[in-house]
Amino acid sequence: MYIADLHIHSKYSRATSPDGDVQHLDLWARKKGIGLVGTGDFTHPVWRKELRDSLVPAEEGFYTLKDGLQLPAETAGTDCAPRFVVTGEISSIYKKNGKTRKIHNLILLPGLDDADRIAAKLEAIGNIHSDGRPILGLDCRDLLEIVLETSPQAVFIPAHIWTPHFALFGAFSGFDTIEECFEDLTGEIHAVETGLSSDPPMNWRVSALDRFTLVSNSDAHSPSKLGREANLIDTGLSYTELKHAVETGEGFGGTIEFFPEEGKYHLDGHRDCLTSLTPEETVKLDGKCPVCGKKITIGVLHRVLELADRPDGYRRPGAKPFESLIPLPEVIASSTGNSAESKKTQELYAAMLKELGPEFTILREMPVEDISCASGACIAEGIRRLRERRVERVAGYDGKYGEIRLFDDAERDVFSGQSLLFGMPEKCAGNRAPSEAAEKIAKSASAGKRQPERKTESSDGAGGTGGVSRADGLNDEQFDAVNAAENTVAVIAGPGTGKTKTLVARIAYLIETLGVNPAEITAVTFTNKAAAEMRVRLETRLGAQAVRGLTVGTFHAVCLRLLDKRPLITENEALFLMQDIFAELKIKKSSREALRAVSNIKNGTAVQEAGIDESAYEKYCEELRKLGFRDLDDLLLDALELDVKDKKMFTYLLVDEFQDINPVQRRLVRHWSGGGKNLFVIGDPDQSVYGFRGASASCFSDLQTDFPALRIITLRKNYRSAPEIISCALPVISRNPGGKRELAATRPSGTPVRLLTAGTALSEGIWIAREIARMTGGLGMLEAQKYVSDEREKRPFSDIAVLCRTHRQLEKVEYCLQHDSIPYVVSGRGDELDDPVVQGALLFFRFLLNPQDTVALAVSLRLVWNCTAERTARAVSACVSAAAPAGLSGPLHDAGCPPEFSAAVEKSLPAVQTEKPEVLLGEWAEEHGRNAAVEHLLGLSAFHPTMSGLFDALTLGEEADLCRASGKNYASGAVQLMTLHGSKGLEFPVVFLAGISAGELPLERKDSPVDIEEERRLFFVGMTRAKEELVLTASEPLSEFLDELPGSVQRCMPETKRRGQETQQLELF
Repeated sequence: MYIADLHIHSKYSRATSPDGDVQHLDLWARKKGIGLVGTGDFTHPVWRKELRDSLVPAEEGFYTLKDGLQLPAETAGTDCAPRFVVTGEISSIYKKNGKTRKIHNLILLPGLDDADRIAAKLEAIGNIHSDGRPILGLDCRDLLEIVLETSPQAVFIPAHIWTPHFALFGAFSGFDTIEECFEDLTGEIHAVETGLSSDPPMNWRVSALDRFTLVSNSDAHSPSKLGREANLIDTGLSYTELKHAVETGEGFGGTIEFFPEEGKYHLDGHRDCLTSLTPEETVKLDGKCPVCGKKITIGVLHRVLELADRPDGYRRPGAKPFESLIPLPEVIASSTGNSAESKKTQELYAAMLKELGPEFTILREMPVEDISCASGACIAEGIRRLRERRVERVAGYDGKYGEIRLFDDAERDVFSGQSLLFGMPEKCAGNRAPSEAAEKIAKSASAGKRQPERKTESSDGAGGTGGVSRADGLNDEQFDAVNAAENTVAVIAGPGTGKTKTLVARIAYLIETLGVNPAEITAVTFTNKAAAEMRVRLETRLGAQAVRGLTVGTFHAVCLRLLDKRPLITENEALFLMQDIFAELKIKKSSREALRAVSNIKNGTAVQEAGIDESAYEKYCEELRKLGFRDLDDLLLDALELDVKDKKMFTYLLVDEFQDINPVQRRLVRHWSGGGKNLFVIGDPDQSVYGFRGASASCFSDLQTDFPALRIITLRKNYRSAPEIISCALPVISRNPGGKRELAATRPSGTPVRLLTAGTALSEGIWIAREIARMTGGLGMLEAQKYVSDEREKRPFSDIAVLCRTHRQLEKVEYCLQHDSIPYVVSGRGDELDDPVVQGALLFFRFLLNPQDTVALAVSLRLVWNCTAERTARAVSACVSAAAPAGLSGPLHDAGCPPEFSAAVEKSLPAVQTEKPEVLLGEWAEEHGRNAAVEHLLGLSAFHPTMSGLFDALTLGEEADLCRASGKNYASGAVQLMTLHGSKGLEFPVVFLAGISAGELPLERKDSPVDIEEERRLFFVGMTRAKEELVLTASEPLSEFLDELPGSVQRCMPETKRRGQETQQLELF
């Protein structure tokens, strides 16, 4: 039988000892007498490297420290080297069933290779670099699925299940049943960790835990704390036998426990007020502190009693044995009257180990007489009393550790004099167990258990999913719009007025009331994401079969459906094509600026005014034709040339976000609608923010000029934002032409809008990260204690968005969130797509998808394999002449392509159509190297199931269609980071609108004048994304827009810091 401590942390976790390295873990395992130690923190890449460098394989799945690395233990009888098993803890913070959940889970793995694979999966979901115990906004059920799919032999154990703030059954953020947490995968859970503040008898009272093995571990944050709790394993040394023992109980010999009262969350209480309460006392006080009146921290005993269905003293049949111990330094301290950390105690401790052997041998097995001879009668008597459980218990509460006392002062004096008095009165256990608590707590719990999720009116209107009558949730204005009989209808829908609901209801009206065939309806959206959402709503409302023939998509998607399948050139290909043209024409100019000029010309700007040489423009268009490509502008222009009179799909045309269409798209609307027959457009001129693409806030008045019979309907009821947010946003947008705006808030009053001004962008970002931590109730146990009396609603990360004017500003916020281990998703097109390594990888796979794409072939050969122009030309020629994609390898090899290129083609070509892009690109990165841009690409690719889907998003997607984060479409709760442009059409319970500084908002560029009205519209868009809480932040110098805010905005500043402290506090471990 050996002792196993499976839950520990390295120096790479927060609030841990700098001694938390492999050598010191090995040292203290020998001092303690522990046979198996978990490595902890397997997700952290630097720690995994240290493990590989320091450990060597021993038995199956176990490791030992390399010879020569051992530190001297100076402990008798420590010849056997401790084993290590790969373990780690992951924190999940997410929203489920209407409540923010914060759960920690312990994972055991059969080896470091499995750790690498799981870490690679999790890296796409959240930050695993800055904390050994990473925080992910991932449902525990989905985390379990990822772990078992990646490592089927893994053991998944809910950690310290009763801890109030971060546990499966935690009082503040846990569940009432394990099934609610893990759903269909509950059967994959075979063990639970009881934690320091509970012991087996407390857990035996909950019958729902009968089928689980109750394991105990130290959760040590420093090597000297190993073995505070541990497991007794009566099997051979191998991972397979360990897994069997933990999951079945066969070979599981029991546990070594803390006295639960010594745990820092055993009783209820309020540490700041020095108030400790039994559960029944808390019930009588209605959960309020009798000193300060704030919320009491509910302890483990209280929570156990809430879920218990058995009486105190019940013993589970077949229960494993357990021992309750305290660390040897505490025994010495209690026996001598010193503190456990005192120099004298530590000297006695070291002497006992050197003379008698490991700590657990002394505490559990060694005859008391031998201990007395070596260390004196007082310490020996203390160990005797400990083994007999003759202790006085002072229970811990609200983060304050309890105390286990072996002697009072008088007894200690007697034993210090070496005189053992027989017949000394025994100390009573001193348990503070409540007599009638169970019944009262159970009543209290059932009365308040599982509160129904708070219901509020949706921002789509007064509830409902859409329909054609007021009974279906339409207000009067929406009803008029849905049922309008005119041929041409424009609906001006301010933020949160139910634009999408109205549009969906209009389509339902056409199909259900007017009997229109869905194949005669086309709805045009601004983003692919909006198109998908609209189709889902329509299928929910009408059924999938009823809307099967309906066309829903962006302008580009609809055009692709109409035109032949000539491929679209990607942005990267177009950039390199333009570079080659400039080189041939000996023109020195930015290729990106030139492509912008080309787009302007195709949208109506004269060549002379566009800023590009006419010969370069003509050459670009000629090369596109020769290559058989279209660019995005060609897609629209070619569609304009089509005769669509016989296309029934345009009998009824509906256009969303009408304020953001450009002149060519406006011509398409007129063309497709047959000059305004059955045209329905919806949008908001105050949210027109794409002027640089030719969009105009005058779009509705222009439409009325085109169609004098146009009927305009305005939606004025806002169902999204609290009144405080609306009253903050309206004075700002009213500064633009058009006069005072009308927008009536229908939600109840909420939190005042706040404005924080900071000295620097870094201090602004630090404050945002800290405020997000506060809103979620704290990221760690110490923070959670700090916020426990905060009565405000605790939010999941997914409730929160941070919006900025530019991606460059978002990078600073991202840095601060990453440092604090706050999970986030970045939306939009980042700079990583301009990185040559990323471009080379993408164009290689683009070529594999379409082997006739000679531009992709040529550029990838140049970027990845440094091919000369001559070799590239031969490769292109060979590609063109190849009979089929499968026969590419031979001709490419004969053309002189590098063997590495041919090997890459052979390897990836069979899989490019079916394999997930994150897999293909991940393998590519392993062979060709990683940098920050490649990591970002991998995060972006995880959102797309196919490589062709990834390229469609890159080519056709808007800001909101591109996200960099999670894999496998898991519902990963995370803070959303996006630009103001990317936030259009979205909404969030909490919005931080950051970076409202001079030069940033309104944005000033050297090459173009500031469009102050459009910048103000962007500011308005950002503010009105917030549903419940809006926080504005800025750093010096401040934006002029802040002067336009009403006086009701609460202004504040972050705590002042000494110079240099900002940088100091952002240093990574």
